[in-house]
Amino acid sequence: MFDAAHLTLLIGPLPAPLPAPLPLTEALKSIEVNCSRERSGFQVAFSMGKTSPLQLALLPAGFFDPMITRVVIIMTFKGQPQVLMDGVVTRQEMQPGNQPEQSMLTLTGEDLSVLMDVVELPLAFPAMPDNVRINAILAKYAVFGVVPLVLPPPVLNVDSPTSRFDAQKGTDRAYIKQLASESGYVFYLEPGPLPLQSIAYFGPDLRIPVPQRALNVNMDADTNVESLSFSLDGLAKKTTVMYMYDPVTRKIPIPFPVPDINPLHPPLGLRPTPPARITFAEDTTRLSATEAAKRAFGIMMQSADAISASGTLNVATYGAVLRARMLVGMRGAGIAYDGFYYVDSVTHSIKRGEYKQNFTLSRDGLVTQTPVVVP
Repeated sequence: MFDAAHLTLLIGPLPAPLPAPLPLTEALKSIEVNCSRERSGFQVAFSMGKTSPLQLALLPAGFFDPMITRVVIIMTFKGQPQVLMDGVVTRQEMQPGNQPEQSMLTLTGEDLSVLMDVVELPLAFPAMPDNVRINAILAKYAVFGVVPLVLPPPVLNVDSPTSRFDAQKGTDRAYIKQLASESGYVFYLEPGPLPLQSIAYFGPDLRIPVPQRALNVNMDADTNVESLSFSLDGLAKKTTVMYMYDPVTRKIPIPFPVPDINPLHPPLGLRPTPPARITFAEDTTRLSATEAAKRAFGIMMQSADAISASGTLNVATYGAVLRARMLVGMRGAGIAYDGFYYVDSVTHSIKRGEYKQNFTLSRDGLVTQTPVVVP
């Protein structure tokens, strides 16, 4: 049927897995994929018996060995394919059963960024801005289909190599995450849009402003979510104070409050939550004007959202696949909580004949700014 969901599973050794063989698809019990802001993961479960090819051939031959087995999960819903996961197995678990075909083999893994977290290679980057360093690091992973999408930092600071230069300490992923944190940026791998391809994004946490099909609750026949709950954290918002020496004597510290407002995340609520905490940034007096501006911008970009929501939906009832890092509308929750939200994370739970999603949403402020929610 055109409306049915069709699952495609590719599995095999790095770098290019193949479609799962028939004994593997017949033994497939469930798939769970978690897509979040930073690192995504998956878990695939198979049933086995004493005479199963998985037990007799594939498992002993190392077909499911961690760190060398790549898994690609593609879901086609209403004729539109979407790559849910492109990752590597990191853990293997086997549970023998006392009944026939009751043994379980569970594969747990993460997206391809886990390959960037296994080797600590110290490197020097003289006279290179952050985006050039990251492109040089990601070039090593092109063989796995990783395509870099690296945006320059908001404030460029390039030192002369004769005075000082930066060096990488730790793994590639840890170093990229460090650079992202300093600029208030994010770094993650987005699988797709084609199989065996992932986009490595380094830049501001931009939520795609394309609204998805609205979530409806308490609307009788139009209800398309199974459960939903909201929470408002009064301690989520804070004001950070930075200290800088006066430009004349360089001895008197002057406080500069950094507002808890993300310029790239406009509030989706009409009543923004006021900050309830005051914190003080450490080691800011020694920074130059350029470095201080970069630190302040990074603090603003890490502004938290006070309102969060979590729930569960059935994809067949919802009529679409909910995606993370995009907007979604909410109806039926009341004046205070209706409106648009950012989708922070989505967990896909797939079984034979069943496709459900657990999701978390966020925004800042009560009461929607829009008179209607579309579509």
